[in-house]
Amino acid sequence: MTPEHNHLGQPVGMPMPEWRSVPFPEGTALTGRYCQLERVNVDQHGQDLYETLYASTDQQEWTYLLHEPASDAEDFIHWLQTISRSQDPMFYAIIDSHTGQAVGLASYLRINPQHGVIEVGHLHFSPVLQKTAAATEAMGCN
Repeated sequence: MTPEHNHLGQPVGMPMPEWRSVPFPEGTALTGRYCQLERVNVDQHGQDLYETLYASTDQQEWTYLLHEPASDAEDFIHWLQTISRSQDPMFYAIIDSHTGQAVGLASYLRINPQHGVIEVGHLHFSPVLQKTAAATEAMGCN
């Protein structure tokens, strides 16, 4: 089988005549050695996420996120309730396996089962999670 070419004569890959769309992610928990990813649940993860995501004094880890830090715990919990219901992006809490504490967020987004495409985004690693084996593993779980 030879690669196909586009109208410019550039190779665009091998034909995939047997391709079928894939199912939409079910939101099941993903378990690793150092962490577990669970769909965000305000009752289970809300307090931990507020405490860990707001632990730094300068809040620099919020710089490249699409929203600003909440003004207080109530606003944060309201935002967390909103994202917990979202299907795209689909948010996960990153749970430290040793402490059981929620220490970060990650999401699947731009989910397109017809094309078999999914992105990982909204990576928000608390100071507790940053530069740890669990942070690296969380990206492998996704």
